[in-house]
Formats: sequence, structure tokens, C-alpha cells
Amino acid sequence: MTRRNMIGSIAGAAVITAGKPFEAFTGTGNSPSSLKGNIHHSVSQWCYGDIPLEDFAKACKEMGIESIELLNEKDWPVVSKAGLKCAVGYATDWGIPKGFNRRENHEKLIADFEAMIPKAAAAGVPNLICFSGNREGMNDNEGMINCATGLRKLMPSAEKHGITIIMELLNSYGHKDYQCDKTSWGAALAEMVGSERFKLLYDIYHMQIMEGNIIENIKKYISHIGHIHTGGVPGRHELDETQELYYPAIMQAVVKAGYKGYVGQEFVPAQKDKLASLKKCIQICDV
Repeated sequence: MTRRNMIGSIAGAAVITAGKPFEAFTGTGNSPSSLKGNIHHSVSQWCYGDIPLEDFAKACKEMGIESIELLNEKDWPVVSKAGLKCAVGYATDWGIPKGFNRRENHEKLIADFEAMIPKAAAAGVPNLICFSGNREGMNDNEGMINCATGLRKLMPSAEKHGITIIMELLNSYGHKDYQCDKTSWGAALAEMVGSERFKLLYDIYHMQIMEGNIIENIKKYISHIGHIHTGGVPGRHELDETQELYYPAIMQAVVKAGYKGYVGQEFVPAQKDKLASLKKCIQICDV
């Protein structure tokens, strides 16, 4: 078969599927469909902050979502009461810019995490999020050494209580000057820390902006990935036809790589019905 003939033979099928390429992954439109169980679904609460947490938890439970994440300690009982987990909790009131890459930050960060690790274990929260912090002129080698120095001090407690400290990979354009902005840097840090209780939060949205090659990087660095975030590129909106990534293929690669952690939806809904939008994207990722 020539290339021209082959193109002609598949043209009809292309016309049939081009209009709604995600329909096969969303059941029949917005009708309910059971989840397959290959992906542990979670969702970031901040994207739905205008919905009371109790109501949001109930809706998530009905969708088959297992977790609502990025919650402070006071909110853990709310999702637990709804029969959900909090896959990722906060341990400190310091945000993204002030992280482990500066030794002067270690005293507070270590104290905050040491206090929260046993509380997370008692509440069934498996992961606590941390950040590298911004460069502010610091080179990447020095930042990595400083991060490893601080994080190693947390590992005995994390290992004792079975809690994983996860450092988020972020793009350093939107989060200007952020240091942990490449998967290779994060993986090298994980090797330096040297504990199964330190992993990376692989944010697909951010890493598509920084380096692309999402599926190959997931496969390459899967042993260092402890949590995954989604988001449409560009704009961090829905995971559908409006953006440049094809999430069913990404999720199939995640499953094939043997990943057993949570996949957290962290897109900002552009649609008016936010819960319907969340449901659709959960179904797109449920391979």
C-alpha cells in the first residue's frame, strides 16, 4: 500500500472520530460510567474553592474520586467524614518561594514537617508537599545540596511513620525563578536524599511547559515519582480537545509504568458547570 492510498483508506474513519476524539473516554456524553480502578483519582481543592468543602467532598465521592488534596490539617477530618482520603497535605505555612534550597529556612521547615509527619500518619494522609524555593541567584548545584541536607534530616521521621515528602516540579516562567523546574534536577535530588520516603510531585502541566516529552520522562523517572498532577496546556484548563496534550495516552503510560500513586486533577475549570467538567476529565483519565 502506498502512503497516498493508505491516507485515503483511513480518511473516512478520521472524519467519524475527529469531531469528538475524547468521547470514548467519557462514556456517553455526561452520563455516569463506572471507573476502571487502574488510576487512583484525586483532585486539588483550590481549583474549586468557591464550593464548600463538605459539598465538594460529597460530589467527589459520587464521582468515584478517592481523594481531595492540598488541604491543611483542619480540613482532613472533613474529607475523611465523606469517606475520602487527603492524598497530599500541607505541613507548613510557608509557600512556594521559601523552600529547602536555603539553609536559613531549614530550622522552621524541619520543625514544621517534624510536627506534621506523625499527624499525617494518624490521619491517613500519605504525602506532605514541599518546595525547593526560588533561586534568587543561587546556582542549581548549591540549591540541590542545600535541599538534600535539609530533607535528609526529615527522612528518619518520614520512614518511621510511613509518610512520603514530595517536592513539586513547577515551571519557572509562571513561578518565576523556582529552582526545581526540571525532572532531571528533581531526580538527581532524590538520588542524593537516598530514601524511598522522598519523591517528586510530577506536574504534567508544568513539565509540558518546561521540557515536554511527557510520556518518555514519566517512563524514565517513574521510580522517583510519588504523585502526579494534571492540567491542560495552554491555560491550565480542561483536559479535552481545547489543549495540546492527549491525556488518555499519558494515563495509559502511567499505568503501564506500574505507577500506584494518586493522579490529582489540578486544572482550573473554564466551563460554567465545574463539577460536570471535573467528572468529564476524571473519565478522560480513567484508562
